[in-house]
Parts: sequence; structure tokens; C-alpha cells
Amino acid sequence: MSSNSTIGSLALGIQIIDAVAQSDLPLKFSDIQEATGISKSNLYKYLNTLTQMDLLYRDHKRGAYSLGYKFLEYGNAASQNADFVGRLTPYFKEISKLSSMTTLFATWVNDGPVITNIWNTNYGLNIGAQVGTKLPMSSASGKIFAAYANSLEMTNWIEREQQTIEGFDISKFQHELKQIRENQFTYSYEPLVRHVSSLGFPILNFKRELVGAFSVVGFSEDVPHERDSEIIQSILAMSKEMSAIYGYKEKEE
Repeated sequence: MSSNSTIGSLALGIQIIDAVAQSDLPLKFSDIQEATGISKSNLYKYLNTLTQMDLLYRDHKRGAYSLGYKFLEYGNAASQNADFVGRLTPYFKEISKLSSMTTLFATWVNDGPVITNIWNTNYGLNIGAQVGTKLPMSSASGKIFAAYANSLEMTNWIEREQQTIEGFDISKFQHELKQIRENQFTYSYEPLVRHVSSLGFPILNFKRELVGAFSVVGFSEDVPHERDSEIIQSILAMSKEMSAIYGYKEKEE
């Protein structure tokens, strides 16, 4: 865990906090010791320090630990001060410049994915949509939302969208969604306008839940769809950096 560029004791303290935060129930001393592997004598000191700093709370009746009220303060400050879309904008502009295509960002609004931002490099390109447009499931962003659906309203949206697609193959569709989750991108051939295709990428949070989807849109002959494409690899790397803003981390092998 520690290296020449990190503070080992701080990392251990955060490891303790992570163990408590990831538990559905308050943890006793023995539970934390088992989860972290920290010696009992050192763990006592860590827990005492974290409790005094209100980063942890100890229930004196049960002797169990949960997160302290300081995290409510931190969370409130983060929600007030963090302009997440503002942090993402430089990435979208860079992707648009890198690919010489249009980049759009979509979030879930009420009952479907809606375009909230568009960055244009190719102003002569008609993508068939504008800010406020509700996207169908056949679009690249729509497929991303279908792949990471985690709510009843998203499930209902998928069912409604299926009914609008003639000859819809549920088995083939489920396989495609699995591939999207594995590869973390998708390709959509001319979903809205003829001769215009798109790539879709997810932005995930620390729970690996979908925050939003962004698409790179261009003329069909210019949009790559093979994962080993240099452009796709570059965009995938940037999409993971964007997800990291929301606390996302790659699973360790």
C-alpha cells in the first residue's frame, strides 16, 4: 500500500474508514481488525484518533463504529462546491478536437436520457438532435443507459423502447448490453440521421453506477467501431479519467 510517494499511516487510516463505510451495519473492533489486518495495538490508536476527530462515531453501548458527522459536513460542502459538468467540459472539448467530431453529453431526466450539452467541432454535421432532445435506445447514449440501467423507471423505459423496434431480438440485445459493460463503449450505426453514426461511453461513479453517457458523433465513414482503434483507446482512457472525478476505480484483477 505504501510507497515513496504516499504516507503509510494516512493510507491505513483511510483503509479503516473504507471498511466502516462499506459495511451496511456498524462494525465492532474485531470486525475492523479482521477487515484491515492492522495489529490490535495500532488499530486502537487509529480508532481513538478517528473518533476524536469525528470521522468515526463509537456507540458506547454496543462498542461498534460507524461514520462520524464530519462526513456529512464534507458531503454537503462537496455538493455545494463541485461543478462536475464544469470539470468534464475540458475532456469533452479535447475529445471533440481529437476526433474532429461532435461530442454530446446526456443525463437521465424524468423518463429517459436527454442531451444536456453539445460540443461541436464539425459545424457542418447535422446530428439530428439538439440540447433537450430525448434519445432513443437505439442511439449510442441510449444503449449506454440500457446497459447500466439500475432503476425501475429505466427498466420501464427499456420495455417501452423495445416495443417501438420492429423485429426486436431480446437475446441479441442482452448480449450486446453485456458486451457494452465489458468494453465500456458502444457503436451505433446511423440511429437518428442517415450517414451519421456514433460511439457511446459511460461515466460511472464510485458505486459503478451510471452518472451520464457521452457520445462522439460523426459521418459514418469517419466513426471507428473496433476497440483497438487508436481514437477509441484514447477516448476510453479519458472516459475513465472522467469517471474518476466521481470516485470510480477499476476493479483489481
